[in-house]
Amino acid sequence: MNKPKFALIQMHVEEDKLKNMVNASEFIKKAAEQDIDIAVLPEMFNCPYKTSNFPVYAEEEGGECYSMLSELAERYGIYLFAGTMPEKDNEGRVFNTCYAFDRKGNKIGKHRKMHLFDIAVEGGQHFRESETLTAGNTVTVFETEFGNMGVAICYDFRFPELSRLMVNEGAKVLIVPAAFNMTTGPAHWEVLFRSRAIDNQVYTIGTAPARDVDSCYTSYGNSIIVSPWGEVVARMDEKEGLLIETLDLDYVEKVRRELPLLAHRRKDLY
Repeated sequence: MNKPKFALIQMHVEEDKLKNMVNASEFIKKAAEQDIDIAVLPEMFNCPYKTSNFPVYAEEEGGECYSMLSELAERYGIYLFAGTMPEKDNEGRVFNTCYAFDRKGNKIGKHRKMHLFDIAVEGGQHFRESETLTAGNTVTVFETEFGNMGVAICYDFRFPELSRLMVNEGAKVLIVPAAFNMTTGPAHWEVLFRSRAIDNQVYTIGTAPARDVDSCYTSYGNSIIVSPWGEVVARMDEKEGLLIETLDLDYVEKVRRELPLLAHRRKDLY
């Protein structure tokens, strides 16, 4: 049976980058003690979610945080989908990037957020990632011993075309480090994860920072796992914590066989 054990890490994010790394490593250790296969961190887990912070906290690939994450994956023999953190390239551009590491600490790929979160909701959230971030341009699917898994970052997940492209590349799980806020979270968080799961007959996994009402950006929290049938398998509240769940990836094929949605697409028309 193809049943990987996932750990979703919903952690507080503070101003001190090193303190965030230590907190993440402690959660990863706790999860590894429960024989997990895959750990997932939240969006911007080492950097308070504020546009002016991104260039300040950004590191090049291979930097201090990257090296710590690689070492943690190797130490505990797990796959690590390392949430996101600000990444800068040799041209000085800054990206919102998810690195993924295998059980030996080798990078199996990275996803740069493709859709920048530039919104202005009357009476609600205002944010412009494009002030300091550059958009990525790659659809990202990682190969694991359990099969292919796609990664989208927060606002990426609102675009159904991206999820379908990942599924077309064989993804059976869509992993989404995200930081929905108190405007978008209550309205859309669960609906989006259930919708993408149903539309694509995949597991969807959303991992968010814990809620801190005193922070510069208040995360909704509520890290979530939804099945390919659209059922909420597990969901956290707003508090810091760890969610561990074993998923049956063979169930993806069962759902697709019994309700052959993907096979019934009219590729002659769209």
